[in-house]
Amino acid sequence: MIAKGRVLVVDDNQINTDIMCKILSKEYEIETASNGEEGLEKFPEFKPDVVLLDIMMPGIDGYEVCRRIKSSDVGDYTQVVLVSEKASSAERVRGYEAKADDYIVKPFNHDELLSKVRVHSRLRKVQLKLLSANEELGRYNSDLEQVVEQRTSEVVAVRDLTVFAIAKLAESRDPDTGEHLVRMRMYSQILAETLAYDSPYADLIDGPFLANLYRASPLHDVGKVGIPDTILQKAGRLTTAEFDLMKQHVIIGAETLEEAAMGTCCGQYLLMAAEVTRYHHERFDGTGYCQGLRGEEIPLSARIVALADVYDALTSKRVYKSAYKPERAKSIIEAESGAHFDPVIVGAFTARFDDFLAIQGVRAVKPADVGTQTALTVGG
Repeated sequence: MIAKGRVLVVDDNQINTDIMCKILSKEYEIETASNGEEGLEKFPEFKPDVVLLDIMMPGIDGYEVCRRIKSSDVGDYTQVVLVSEKASSAERVRGYEAKADDYIVKPFNHDELLSKVRVHSRLRKVQLKLLSANEELGRYNSDLEQVVEQRTSEVVAVRDLTVFAIAKLAESRDPDTGEHLVRMRMYSQILAETLAYDSPYADLIDGPFLANLYRASPLHDVGKVGIPDTILQKAGRLTTAEFDLMKQHVIIGAETLEEAAMGTCCGQYLLMAAEVTRYHHERFDGTGYCQGLRGEEIPLSARIVALADVYDALTSKRVYKSAYKPERAKSIIEAESGAHFDPVIVGAFTARFDDFLAIQGVRAVKPADVGTQTALTVGG
């Protein structure tokens, strides 16, 4: 029998607590607390997968409870979802600054609450699998060097597949993205290999750069796991407040990856992944977000992924648009040379455009296949 996941509900309103318990009790083991102090007392012993945490409570508020949970020895991978009547982007940002993983506004939709708990419960399980894989690799390093040499390729494959699964989890919340991660990874590799062969950036792109970019590029939007579905799946134009909140996905993702990179054997590519995540919405002319970097202030990896990401977004159907034909997308990107995109990278894109078309015309590579490769050359 598979053990149920655990959810800790911390709310001073008994009606809200009863509603959440009723929604979740069929699938999860539930513990409740009526204030922040009680929640912190029950947290270490109960060891929940997900904490549903009210913000406005007597005594310690939800922000401080979240900070304490996240800084505790057992709280690193616990998923904290703030539940509040406050819906402003400022309040949401404050919650994410307290290291919350998600935010839901009262009165909440019952199906949405259950779906969010399911998503965060799965995410925690994947994170723990990745942690277990890293710990296992550490034991190999300290015990038997010969065993490490024999098993390295196998462990790397498992690690890459696990990290790719995290990226797919974030992507799965958008029903129209399809094989976006696989395609844009291939586009990024084509651009990088072209730049390595003949460009002003040739000296910056070597074998490790290509391998790290191959593994890092699919993680560029992993921070969207912290953005509400109502914004990710909105069919119309986002409001200013919604767009401000959407921008936070680059910070959420980068900080998560930077923390994951510390003390792990895969630190270099996770650091590149954090770099790509944080800066892939910067623009060459300095009008992007979140830091307004311009030109070569933007890391090369992020400039490459930015073009690959936009091309795939333009040529894919999304909730807010139909797919553009490749030639139209090409014209848009060329028109943005020197504004949105690095002109040198646009030149590489134009030179290898036929290879971009070839990727769109062949069967998409499955994640299981992708996880065993270190680099990919398309079209010779």
